Amino acid sequence: MDTLSYKTVSANKATVTKEWLVVDADGHTLGRLASEVAKLLRGKHKPSFTPHVDCGDNVIIINASNVQLTGNKWRDKSYIRHTGYPGGQRSLTATELMDKNPARVVEKAVKGMLPKNKLGSAIFRNLKVYADANHGQEAQKPRVITINTATK
Repeated sequence: MDTLSYKTVSANKATVTKEWLVVDADGHTLGRLASEVAKLLRGKHKPSFTPHVDCGDNVIIINASNVQLTGNKWRDKSYIRHTGYPGGQRSLTATELMDKNPARVVEKAVKGMLPKNKLGSAIFRNLKVYADANHGQEAQKPRVITINTATK
């Protein structure tokens, strides 16, 4: 038979190539930034993407304190948590959470766009978020990525 035979390549932990990427969040809209970072973390931009394997890159987000929200979301958006005790529901607005910990706002947005299972938890560990431009991953020689430069 003279036909071509194609095999589907399925990545595994040994064959995955991970690299370190730096994303500058300065001036970007929170949700648009988070969706692009989630794609990078998941590995959907790679031709060897495999849904059940952590084949994404390690992502460092800097300048998380300069991220933007549109409309009245600074005032209206609420982050709800529960202490575990009766009547223990607590909530913070986006402004209060940004004042308390700017990196947490970006982390929560990205985490909400990842799978809700063990793989999603493992992928989330590949994300590092910093409120300013200083990060401790210079030894990994990260590559700078620009996201949504047209809509910035």
